[in-house]
Amino acid sequence: MKLLLSLGLCLSLSSPAFSQKKGTLNAKDQAIVEHFKTEYKKKNYKRFEGKITAKDIQVQFDNKIIYYDKSDKVIASLLKEGLIYPQLLTDYQMEKFLDETTDKTQKRFLKLQKDPRASFDVNNVKLSNIKELTFTSSNPKAKRFKITFKDNRINSTIYYLIELTNKNAKENTSLDEFIKGSSLTYLDQTE
Repeated sequence: MKLLLSLGLCLSLSSPAFSQKKGTLNAKDQAIVEHFKTEYKKKNYKRFEGKITAKDIQVQFDNKIIYYDKSDKVIASLLKEGLIYPQLLTDYQMEKFLDETTDKTQKRFLKLQKDPRASFDVNNVKLSNIKELTFTSSNPKAKRFKITFKDNRINSTIYYLIELTNKNAKENTSLDEFIKGSSLTYLDQTE
């Protein structure tokens, strides 16, 4: 009986040590928090100013298309509001290449091309798996997200981190209303 009682006491006292702690982040989420601490630079991106045509599972921006899952209302809203669009991602990728590439030959070759943006052209890609990163900010006027970007032409998957800022948002503002009144203030690729 003593053995059973002492075993029960030991288990009850040690269970908090084995239980999962609330509020702890996994390694990927911790890396995202660190990314925002070290790499974050706020910038105001313009909304798309051309013609936006939404159909079933795609949104067309002039002559460029982005696909999305029909069930993903957040990505659909971001695209339809013109916050994320192919021309923005093309410009971002070209700028990132020029900033990060140290190979002068590649930079010279890029400048010799008739249309240097063509190498970075974003068209017929798919955005999916959007996840709000609530653990990175407690500001009700800013929301951060991670989005999966899939380009089937080169069979690659890229993750984008974005931040939307809505100066008129309050704690109880719905996500749909937040997106309608927001602007894109951060865009970056991550692993």
